[in-house]
Amino acid sequence: MTVTSHESPHSSWTMAYRAVPAALGGGYSQLCGYDERVALGVRRREVPSGRIVLILSFGGKVEIPEMSNSPTPSPGRIESFVAGLHSGYALVDSADQTGIQLDLAPLAAYRLFGVPMRELANSVVELDALRGGAVVELVDRLATATTWTERFAALDEQLLRWADEGPQPDPAVAWAWGQMQRTAGRVEVGLLADEIGWSRRHFIARFREQVGLAPKETAQVLRFTRATGLLQERRPGTTITDVAMACGYADHSHLTREFQRMAGCTPSTWLASQLPDVVGVGG
Repeated sequence: MTVTSHESPHSSWTMAYRAVPAALGGGYSQLCGYDERVALGVRRREVPSGRIVLILSFGGKVEIPEMSNSPTPSPGRIESFVAGLHSGYALVDSADQTGIQLDLAPLAAYRLFGVPMRELANSVVELDALRGGAVVELVDRLATATTWTERFAALDEQLLRWADEGPQPDPAVAWAWGQMQRTAGRVEVGLLADEIGWSRRHFIARFREQVGLAPKETAQVLRFTRATGLLQERRPGTTITDVAMACGYADHSHLTREFQRMAGCTPSTWLASQLPDVVGVGG
């Protein structure tokens, strides 16, 4: 386990990171336990990431005043939840909070939660609506544990139980998702359906069932995700136009239009909004 911390006049936080148990298989990022204190609160802009986010909160709630592309109203104040695959941005307000975050590939989430991923797409759903009383019991165990090691052990036990109960992803959908990831969304959806041997209509339906978004929209999200990563990592002399071309956008303007659609701002504004004292991007 790796622990990092920060202290300033306006905020303080501790982050505890640990790998996910190998028995869960692929599709999981590392676990992140967090304990954050922000004197005046903070607003973050969460943009599409190609991941499904699981939050287990045992101290404080967040407020979600705005979600673009959502088929349902904003959930308002919420505690433990799952955020499905998103093609738009969300504004999230928080202050003092303690919890654990786990980012999941869509097929891992399909196995873990056992519901059609299309029901979670562009939505935020309270975790107990998916997993009932087990969530309340788990949150109580996390809240009463005195160390991150104890908390992660309790979470491991529950995650393994849920995964064992869940459905297995279709190998053809898993292959198509892998091709999309490998190419960062730069793959022709029709070619994937042809390679599998399904009609395009059947391919889209099965893909949405287990991933959440339609294949074309998922590819757009993965391409956007690669662009945000390259923008944050870019070396001196690398321009936004260079990033656009590397990700398959026609030009700087094309990338800017996709940023406006998915993030609600320009690439330059998004980069300038990195929060200096807390993790994330300002809203």
